[in-house]
Amino acid sequence: MLTKRIIPCLDINKGRVVKGVNFVNLKDAGDPVENALIYEKEGADELVFLDITASYQKRKTTVTLVKKVSHVVFMPFTVGGGVNTIEDIRNLLLAGADKVSLNTAAVKDPFLIKKASRVFGSQCIVVAIDAKMIRNAKEKKRTTQYARRNTKKWEVYINGGRTPTGLDVIRWAKKVESLGAGEILLTSMDCDGTKEGYDIVLTQAVSNAVKIPVIASGGAGKLSHFYHIFSKTKATAALAASVFHYRQLRIREVKRYLKKRGVEVRI
Repeated sequence: MLTKRIIPCLDINKGRVVKGVNFVNLKDAGDPVENALIYEKEGADELVFLDITASYQKRKTTVTLVKKVSHVVFMPFTVGGGVNTIEDIRNLLLAGADKVSLNTAAVKDPFLIKKASRVFGSQCIVVAIDAKMIRNAKEKKRTTQYARRNTKKWEVYINGGRTPTGLDVIRWAKKVESLGAGEILLTSMDCDGTKEGYDIVLTQAVSNAVKIPVIASGGAGKLSHFYHIFSKTKATAALAASVFHYRQLRIREVKRYLKKRGVEVRI
């Protein structure tokens, strides 16, 4: 049985780690290099680095900062944000990234996924999907928790969660797999930063629809949330940000908790 992965995420804005709720109201969470070093020492399985305003601002991810982070970590390192071309991917891999995450560019040009997987190998190509529930006027008046249990459709958003695309999340997940993506980073925009738990229904739907690994993201707030995402879905990894950045939970603490409950993790 493959071990489940615990992955801290560095959301980067203007060279600093930030964290918000539902993709807005960003607050500073420290220096990227210092945070990366802490997670390296704590035994994180992988690290994700996302320049969250790069696509919206139509600029490239800061390669210099990627190099600095790569120098202090030895775990697999995924970088995303403002990646639009094969050359962008090559530059990030040369800067120290092990994998590159595509989001906005992949939606605008799906063939980029196929081309990138052929050039660099599918194991290098992660497609990030920012998913938001589709609700009618009546459902919008209900609580998020109630709607999450009763709504089974989600829309893909791009440009750091700013732009709806009209794409159905499940269909898009299947398509990116068919195009050669090696992994999906699935973020629930509805749960992001709330600390109320991962979106189980969304993650179940996507992880059941594809065969490639799915990283669950958005909503981690306490130890039981990590257990729930692994025990109730086929997610192969759980990503979290604020609970780790603000030291509300430690990575080793999460792993020990999971291990005691029978979840295979690397200690």
